[in-house]
Amino acid sequence: MALRDVALEDKYLADNRTVLMSGTQALVRLPLLQKALDTAAGLNTGGYISGYRGSPIGGYDQALWQIQTLLVENQIVFEPGVNEDIAATAAWGTQQIADTPDTTVDGVFAIWYGKAPGIDRSCDPLKHGNFGGSHPHGGVLVVAGDDHAGKSSTLAAQSERAFIHCSIPILAPANVQDCLDFGAAGFAMSRYSGLYTGFKATNETLELTATVDVDTSRYQFIYPDKGELPEEGVHFVSTHIDRLRSDVVVTRYRIPLVHKFVRANNIDRVLIDAPKRKLGIVTAGKATQDVMQALTKLGINTERAKALGISVYQVGCVWPLEPEGLKDFAKGHEELLFVEEKREVVQPQATSILYGSVDAPRISGKQDDQGKFLLPEDIQLTQSEVALAVFQRMLRAEMVDEDLKTRADIIRAEQAFSEKNSVAPIARSPFFCSGCPHNSSLKKPDGSYSAGGIGCHSMALYHHDYMMPNTHMGGEGGQWIGLAHFTKLPHIFQNMGDGTYYHSGLLAIRAASASGQNITYKILFNDAVAMTGGQPVEGNLSVGEISHQVLAEGANECVVVSDRPELFGPASKLAPGVKVHHRDDLQEVQDRLRKVPGLTVLIYEQTCAAEKRRRRKRGNFPDPAKRMFINPAVCEGCGDCSVQSNCVSLVPKETELGRKRAVDQSNCNKDYSCVKGFCPSFVTVLGGEPRKPEKADLGSGLFADIPEPQHPVIVNSYGVMISGIGGTGVVTVGAVLAMAAHLEHKQSSVFDMTGLSQKNGAVYSHLRIAETRDNIGSQRLGAGEADLVLAFDMVAAQSAEPLLAVNQHMSKIVANTKVMPTAAFQKNPDMQFSSRELLERFINMVGNDAVHPLDASGLGQTLSGDSIAANMMLVGYATQLGLLPLSVAAIERAIEINGVAVKFNLEAFNLGRLCVHAPEKIEALLNSVNNTAPIERLEALDDIVAHRMALLENYQDASYASRYKALVDSVVAVDARFPEKNQALSKTVARYGAKLMAYKDEYEVARLYTAPEFMRQLKETFQGNMKLKFNLAPPLLSKTDAYSGLPRKKEYGSWMMFSFKLLAKLKFLRGTALDVFGYTAERKMERALIEEYFQTVAKLCTEIDADTYDTAVEIAAIPEHIRGFGHIKEQHVKTVRRSQARLWKQFENAGVDPEAANLIAVDSVEVFEPQA
Repeated sequence: MALRDVALEDKYLADNRTVLMSGTQALVRLPLLQKALDTAAGLNTGGYISGYRGSPIGGYDQALWQIQTLLVENQIVFEPGVNEDIAATAAWGTQQIADTPDTTVDGVFAIWYGKAPGIDRSCDPLKHGNFGGSHPHGGVLVVAGDDHAGKSSTLAAQSERAFIHCSIPILAPANVQDCLDFGAAGFAMSRYSGLYTGFKATNETLELTATVDVDTSRYQFIYPDKGELPEEGVHFVSTHIDRLRSDVVVTRYRIPLVHKFVRANNIDRVLIDAPKRKLGIVTAGKATQDVMQALTKLGINTERAKALGISVYQVGCVWPLEPEGLKDFAKGHEELLFVEEKREVVQPQATSILYGSVDAPRISGKQDDQGKFLLPEDIQLTQSEVALAVFQRMLRAEMVDEDLKTRADIIRAEQAFSEKNSVAPIARSPFFCSGCPHNSSLKKPDGSYSAGGIGCHSMALYHHDYMMPNTHMGGEGGQWIGLAHFTKLPHIFQNMGDGTYYHSGLLAIRAASASGQNITYKILFNDAVAMTGGQPVEGNLSVGEISHQVLAEGANECVVVSDRPELFGPASKLAPGVKVHHRDDLQEVQDRLRKVPGLTVLIYEQTCAAEKRRRRKRGNFPDPAKRMFINPAVCEGCGDCSVQSNCVSLVPKETELGRKRAVDQSNCNKDYSCVKGFCPSFVTVLGGEPRKPEKADLGSGLFADIPEPQHPVIVNSYGVMISGIGGTGVVTVGAVLAMAAHLEHKQSSVFDMTGLSQKNGAVYSHLRIAETRDNIGSQRLGAGEADLVLAFDMVAAQSAEPLLAVNQHMSKIVANTKVMPTAAFQKNPDMQFSSRELLERFINMVGNDAVHPLDASGLGQTLSGDSIAANMMLVGYATQLGLLPLSVAAIERAIEINGVAVKFNLEAFNLGRLCVHAPEKIEALLNSVNNTAPIERLEALDDIVAHRMALLENYQDASYASRYKALVDSVVAVDARFPEKNQALSKTVARYGAKLMAYKDEYEVARLYTAPEFMRQLKETFQGNMKLKFNLAPPLLSKTDAYSGLPRKKEYGSWMMFSFKLLAKLKFLRGTALDVFGYTAERKMERALIEEYFQTVAKLCTEIDADTYDTAVEIAAIPEHIRGFGHIKEQHVKTVRRSQARLWKQFENAGVDPEAANLIAVDSVEVFEPQA
């Protein structure tokens, strides 16, 4: 069959056909659809959309902005609200057009949108507007974004009860088709009844992409006779001043009209109607898909359900429940099982409707008919839970055969398997972007407490100490007003984003001022709403305006801190008396502000790093020709650069001399905070640009002979779990594969679970491919439902959500073996990222033959010139292995339709295929590219010793190296007594003896900079006309910081290379009376550590035995954790002393009764100190 003729614009422009779109895109198309329906009906209507962004409806505004021209052409106004309740009031205003003179349209259809907390805060205007009434040619759709699982919210959310409080009817779509259909029905119902229509949107509907029928002939609504109406009618009239009368109109007239509309238009519908009824399943919204998938897991298709006596009823309008349709469905059933997400809404209404009926069925739902637990109301439902609940009720009704029992056992086994493997060895937690302002702004003086709020800074709760919990949006600081009366804590810092400030945060600042409590608000002015995608803050607020406002509200002092203080001249219009400081002075400024009584405000100005990157790509933001480079030979791997910057662009670099740091130039957003790390390894590179990696010459016919693979057969549906890191194209891959299925006239759905993934967190796409729509089932892949796992990132792929879908008997796993560092590396420099351990875990789950590893990142970097090729390469690899039920032509066409880096992605896709078909060609391509071989750690003792002797000879001289050799030889002699230990102690001493002896004093740092290796690595990293500067704190020249008391680093010009050459030649002075640097406390400490180590090794060699050998190795490895320069090294030495004492206690007590050993205090164990 030929591929469909498809374009990306189809989702908004195509008519009378099937298109691929997401739930969010359906809501974007909805006002265009309504306008078209009105025009066809002879109405001149306008549209109005307002609300406030937030997951799962965080991308709605951006999608609307993308079609702004189309909206204007259709008289649709998109005007984001300052906050949710003002937006709700604006929508209310659109329905008052009948009483307004000189109107330009017949009516206005309005959409309000917001996440569940926005519903909570906006109940007042929503209720007023709803009771006021809609316009007969207008209507209001209230879109509530519910986050049932609390994935991207401070609390798990469910909006139905808030809607009920406001007497707003609620439509609950189950899928993308419903989003469009129920949206159109919602406007029609609002116009007909005079009420607003609530629209429940969840992650599973808005972040779902699926095939949708957009034929406008679907929308032929029936408007039943309304019967008797009140004198004033049911629509908006301004004469409604009798409060009780409004309640009467809503309750007695409008609600019954909703029942009529729902009944006439089949909003509540029977999905399966068994001729001989036994068990009826009533469900709604997202749970509908779970029910259908649950039946599939039990082996029950429509025909088998009918034969067994199982019917399914989807309630489209969950409140007020239309009674007649429910009664008709209930007739003849022995039991009704209600399957609802979270707290039940339909079941209590149904129970009331059916109570007292003749032959009323048993009712079960959250509990069974005996009151025992059946389905959870506090966590999100899974298909397996629903399947087992259905099975239990079938068991109660004696409907179960052996096949069903076997399937239930399989489901339980899948659940147990998933739970067993649900804890990942490494977590990929969300973290601030490279160069994020929060990396600096969230720091606070020692001993201070700070509080979080809504926005990216809420992630600090995962990574920072002394953080008080978040408040709701706009309440930041309010909790301190009450708490401050009952604590001796004198002051807190309260973080607040500029978006929150403009939304409602200024009111909290006003309240804090009135309270008189000591609080400093830290308002981050980052020029974008970073949490939801970088939208501009409404109102174009400026730092100057904020300074005037907060001082007018009673702030005793306001200061501005910025990474670019030079911007704040007279044109910035700061309030009088507001001082501007560089962000380097942040701690000093905060230390002073926390001592100022009452309210103070610190405005921290620095543009969002992600937004900087976007604007630089468009040429709309300064892009300095300045980058940082870390000389790996000088770097000690201490991690102080990470401490100072919190920057994820600082990545591990493995060398023979241990783990160092490197700057990921492709990810770096040029914040430069990393240079504050107390380390001489940082080099400022001016003028140079990252060198474009050499890529292989792929030629024109390289892929011509790759055959079409044998594709898997789809049984019901084919599940693909896609896991990776946010921002690397994971969601794009899901969209491309869904489009490929659509092109082949298949049905597909892809559910993207992103949450905070764009902040370096994990992202998952649940892809289903089927021949018919009925076989798509649930949005999510449930327990054991993944036929294929595409592990673009193995850390993300081994978190709970993707592992739930792994089936030990069925799943195939295609994994990228490159493991990227997680955010935890910034705090733990020794964190291990072993691909072997992660691969072994996969193999233990599904077997060796089902796991297909590929170093896609390495191949992408080498062959395509960019590791971003890895994901599409892995897709090609899986395709050629025969693990995707999609043709090569369909995938290639989908890549072309996507329109982004088409040639690059097509090449990456086909390189992945070539890895399967002709790996020898891949090998030849690799050999054709001149790339540095990866570092392999030396393992043989002779190799280690030879390497370190050469190092020490260059460091000092042959005599110095000979002393080292004698140390190692003394251990080798002892090690001969323990042949089974493979010279572990000798190797350890060989490594760490040399490390201590080669301490990096001024002579050594100079030598390492003048070594040819430094310039070679620099030129491998950068190209162009480079000018270098060195960031140093020379002990005899550097100034002391007045606030911290620590030496200040200073930038020195390229002339330092001449100084380095001279200084390197003076290494013969090291340790002599003429060594002026040798008199510093740091150098004395380093020399003492060497002597201590020699004494330690001597003692170990004397006292070691089989029981103490392993502990001796640990003691000999202590120098591994002595890193850094100056005060950083001193801190490390103090830290290892505690470990050293513990290990010596363990060494001395080997073989002693454990209880007796516990009586020996650590303080009583001798810790070797160097002898004078």
